[in-house]
Amino acid sequence: MAALAATVLLWASAYAGIRVGLAEYGPGQVALFRLLTASVVLALYALVTRMRLPEVRDLPAILLLGFLAFAVYHAALNFGEETVGAGAAGVLIATAPVITALLAAAFLRERIEPLGKVGMGLSFAGAALISVDEGRGFSLDPGAFLILLSALCVSVYFVFQKPYLRKYGALAFTTYAVWAGTLFALIYLPGLVAQVGAASASVTLTMVYLGVFPTAVAYVTYAYAFSRMDASAAASFLYLVPVLAYLIAWVWIGEAPSLLSVAGGVIVLAGVFMVNRRGD
Repeated sequence: MAALAATVLLWASAYAGIRVGLAEYGPGQVALFRLLTASVVLALYALVTRMRLPEVRDLPAILLLGFLAFAVYHAALNFGEETVGAGAAGVLIATAPVITALLAAAFLRERIEPLGKVGMGLSFAGAALISVDEGRGFSLDPGAFLILLSALCVSVYFVFQKPYLRKYGALAFTTYAVWAGTLFALIYLPGLVAQVGAASASVTLTMVYLGVFPTAVAYVTYAYAFSRMDASAAASFLYLVPVLAYLIAWVWIGEAPSLLSVAGGVIVLAGVFMVNRRGD
């Protein structure tokens, strides 16, 4: 429970931190800076503990999962947050537990009760409502779709990391995946070099925070909890993220949620709660 609490709090803080970073860094550069920082932190730990390297036969899976969960997820989320607010982005990412439950049912044979299926539909309806609002009208904002793509990518990662968590442990496998994602994100390196030199110290420190805590620390704590629970049950705890994301964004960057976004958020959370109670 402590690992889940740390994960939820740190991931919720990331959405406001990304908005701060986007003021002086490009979306791809925010992703790369975050991943490079996390990679360095995890590499230092790996050296101190003499972490074993992954087996060659597992490298394709590690590369694919790292690509989806870190290179694609973070870049798509950052590009999405250029037009979607931090709080709303947190709510849209809350569809990840729903997607994870579907994938867990399909590939891990975890059962979903009828109530859970209703909750999935409700969550997507709420996400659509937020998408409409963030588009400032009745045309859907492409940024919202990018954030939903992020939710899909991270859900695939959550489900298919399960056997590797048993084999390598939460810390080691997360380290491998972060390194893999960082390799793919190096396409943003030329722009990052120039932006670091021009960015203010406060924004750069926010970027370092994103790399150390919501990335290196939070992914490890979540993998630790995830390895000890059903995939869909562990993912369902993420319904707390959007609530905290809205509050943190309001306090940190003064981004007050609109009434329509709040309504959409309530619908998403209600749906995810129903998914969480599917087996009761």
